Parts: sequence; C-alpha cells; structure tokens
Amino acid sequence: MNEKSLTNSIEMKFRYIPPGTFWMGSPEDEPGRFSWEVLHRVTITKGYYLGVTEVTQSQFQNVMGYNPSHFQSKRVQGDSSNYPVEMLKWDEAVDFCKRLADLPEEKELKRVYRLPTEAEWEYACRAGTTTMFSFPDHTEYFDYCWCGEDLDSAPLPVASRKPNPWGVYDMHGNVSEFVADYFGELTAEDAVDPKGPCTGDKRIVKGGGWTGHWMSCRSAHRGKNPEWRRFHNIGFRVLLEVS
Repeated sequence: MNEKSLTNSIEMKFRYIPPGTFWMGSPEDEPGRFSWEVLHRVTITKGYYLGVTEVTQSQFQNVMGYNPSHFQSKRVQGDSSNYPVEMLKWDEAVDFCKRLADLPEEKELKRVYRLPTEAEWEYACRAGTTTMFSFPDHTEYFDYCWCGEDLDSAPLPVASRKPNPWGVYDMHGNVSEFVADYFGELTAEDAVDPKGPCTGDKRIVKGGGWTGHWMSCRSAHRGKNPEWRRFHNIGFRVLLEVS
C-alpha cells in the first residue's frame, strides 16, 4: 500500500505522506511566534496516509450515528454535510478512528486509523516548506486560508480553498484540528518520531480556525484545548497507517 492517493470504504480520501526530515517549530524572528514553538529538526521514519480534508459532518454521522456540530444546515446556507465536523471532544475523535477501522471493509483490509501526532501533522502541513505557511506568497493568503473571520461567520465546506504542495486541504484555517499529543514544552534537540508527553491536561490543536487570528494558522502554531471541551472551531483529520 504505497499509492499516492487512496479512498476508503466511506469515500474518505487520503494522500500518501513520505518519510523525511523537517524543521518543526518556528525561528525566533517569525511574526506571531510563541516561545513554546522551539525550532528543532524532526525525522519521520515511516510514511503514512493523511486525510485530504478534515473529517466532514456526513462522514462522522456515517460512522458514529450522530452529528455534534454547531454549524449544521439550520445555521448555514444549504446542505452542511460537507462542512467539517466540530463541537466534539477529543475522545470522540479517537473513538471515530476506532469505529472506522471496525467497519467491515476496513477491518478486512486490517487498516489502522488514528489521530496524527503533532509532528506528523506539521510535517504534512509544511509539505517541504520552511516559511510561516505552506504557500510562499502572502498576497495569496485567502486563496489557501479561511481565518480571521468574526464569530458571526462560519467554517466553509472542506476543500473550499487551494491545497498545500502535497495535495492536502485546510491545513491553514477553517477549523483547528485535534492531534494525538498532550501539550508540552519542545526542546532544540533533534527528535525522531516524537509523540509528546505521556500525560497532561490539554491536547494540541493545529492549523487555526476561521475565528482565529492569522498567527494561529501558521504551520508552527501550537494551540491547546482540554480533552473535554467542545468548541465550534475545532475538528480533526484522520491518519491511516501504512501496513
């Protein structure tokens, strides 16, 4: 299983992310930087498939049997099924991955789904870039990013903006995304397949959301949110392990 793209039994699309080494975090002169974004080299030793988009409301409903989202059709124009699911707790995102793997076709193929680690997420977001965003020209910001809107606005349907160089959408804005890691301090030491602290009281969220300032949509930004807290600006995307 090493195709560049893959579609599973519920029509979730994935892109293959090859192994490699990248600079995680941000340089000290990056605008909007926070002190906990310590710049360091990270090596990802194993390739993986990452969801091309954030998990949608229809995909979540299909697997879980309910839809917790604040922005359902009564709050947005038209059908909301292709909007990102949000207003869920971290453990609901984890449970989605487990239930997805238990679907008959997925189980037969022995597929393993999970949340990406913070490092895996940022590596895929950067897609070989070292700039604030995965697009080089800031004049094209709104071609790639849905961010900085007011609370009277809403997320967009997934893939409404341009993808990053590796063909992954919505890595900057739309909704922030839960990842697997607890929030913790980074160091300047090189790391290999890091997974973050073993315990904590908040989980990392990446990518920023439509209500956030532009700085929260930077590749290096490290948001944090309690596992139990539901927020209409946080969703997630799924990683499929390579067998």
